[in-house]
Amino acid sequence: MTKRAASKYKIARRLGENLWGRPKSPSNRREYGPGQHGQRRRKKPTDFGTQLMAKQKLKGYYGNITERQFRNIYAEAVRRRGDTGENLIGLLERRLDCVVYRMKFVPTVFAARQMVSHGHISVNGRRVTIPSYVVREGDRITLKDKMREHGTVLESMGLSEREIPDYIQVDHKKMEGTFVRTPQLADVPYPVRMEPNLVVEFYSR
Repeated sequence: MTKRAASKYKIARRLGENLWGRPKSPSNRREYGPGQHGQRRRKKPTDFGTQLMAKQKLKGYYGNITERQFRNIYAEAVRRRGDTGENLIGLLERRLDCVVYRMKFVPTVFAARQMVSHGHISVNGRRVTIPSYVVREGDRITLKDKMREHGTVLESMGLSEREIPDYIQVDHKKMEGTFVRTPQLADVPYPVRMEPNLVVEFYSR
């Protein structure tokens, strides 16, 4: 388990929001940050602080993405035509671990990364073990047979706290789905407000 996965709820408390919309998140009970200085009165953030918070929130939501990986995704978003913020969201949502999470095969983005890394997911019939693998429109994502009756998988599919977005089609009986199209910000079911425009401002300084 990575250090980030082990302290995932500290991320949410530090940001002051229930980042993944989990009903048991400590941020629902404790609005202050973690640590001995967490209850200190928060100062009004500067423009830089607001931009940094938006970047940390978006990066933290996708789990185990490092700063270097996130910056590389941003650089790719800049290179592409169109709105950089929308491109950034589209690239993040095309990560294989994110797609598995959206399909509700797992309860968290951290579990999605683990499931992919352990070889339980195939794309178009080929096993893929790279969580950052970029899924293309029309790709078919399938759960391996030995995981189809796993308790965590069955429990996750029954969770009511998340809905499957319309840019992904899923057949839970066959344990497979299709990535239909690259979403825009308005299509993504974030439980908290994301501001990729502030992330663009942060990296454009």
